[in-house]
Amino acid sequence: MIGNEKIVFSGVQPSGNLTIGNYLGAIRNFTGFAEEGYKTFYCVVDLHAITVRQVPADLRRRTYETLALYLACGLDEKKNTLFVQSQVPAHAELGWILDCYTMFGELSRMTQFKDKSAKHAENINAGLFTYPSLMAADILLYQTDVVPVGVDQKQHLELARDIANRFNQVYSDTFTVPEPYIPKTTMKIMSLADPAAKMSKSDENQNAVVYILDSKDDVIRKFRRAVTDSGSEVRASEDKPGVTNLISIYRAFTGKTVEEVEREFAGKGYGEFKTAVGEACADGLAPVREEFARLIADKAHLEEIMKAGAETASYYARKTMSKVRRKIGFVG
Repeated sequence: MIGNEKIVFSGVQPSGNLTIGNYLGAIRNFTGFAEEGYKTFYCVVDLHAITVRQVPADLRRRTYETLALYLACGLDEKKNTLFVQSQVPAHAELGWILDCYTMFGELSRMTQFKDKSAKHAENINAGLFTYPSLMAADILLYQTDVVPVGVDQKQHLELARDIANRFNQVYSDTFTVPEPYIPKTTMKIMSLADPAAKMSKSDENQNAVVYILDSKDDVIRKFRRAVTDSGSEVRASEDKPGVTNLISIYRAFTGKTVEEVEREFAGKGYGEFKTAVGEACADGLAPVREEFARLIADKAHLEEIMKAGAETASYYARKTMSKVRRKIGFVG
């Protein structure tokens, strides 16, 4: 907490095109915190991205793109601190310190480490293993009160809480112990090809994923090809995961309830329903795509925002690091 302001922190990796899952489940919800009086830090977490091999030019390009998407999705740089993780060296410094207060067994139990190790068996590096300690550093560096997280990231936040409590017990109160923020309305967007799997920006099947920057034609085409279920009734239920996922997406872009969607498409087939979902999604994303195109064309402006954001973030990070270094016993 800074004064009476509660702190919110979150970050998005620049490791690929962002999906409607990133948009609906995270970025779109970020805008409300500043309006509610929180001090907000939103980071492009490029240090995390390099746990998987990156093409340098692509990583740089996607870093600019991710920042531009933050802005295009409604995050005002005057109301929110928007910055790039690697431009604030305290993230890496605190990450190493917290490595020394994180147990091997804790890291080995992380589900995401197991998943990524299976996907990248040729590159199971130490960074992939200690990734959650760096994530804890990202959060604790700003004395964060609230972290908006999806269900799949809750395990990492629990570890961050454990690390903060452990450090505080050894050295007295140093870090704010963060709380998760999981909005009741947040939905998990599933793959269009496999409704049992989360929509992932790294999915090799491009028809399974709808990206924020997809063209209107591509969005509609992908939804028309989406996997549905047996029967033809548009109804949300456990035995209809494909249709239920599409209903969730349609609701997110139209604001309608499940009952309203079911009534709207009563007696209509899946084909008509899937086209309607595609059109609602494409129309909902159109203002974001247009604003992104304007922003990404002005690289100098994005660099100004990066620089200002890094300066603000560094100011608050230095306060925490001064306290941490003193308590540990570092000189200077």
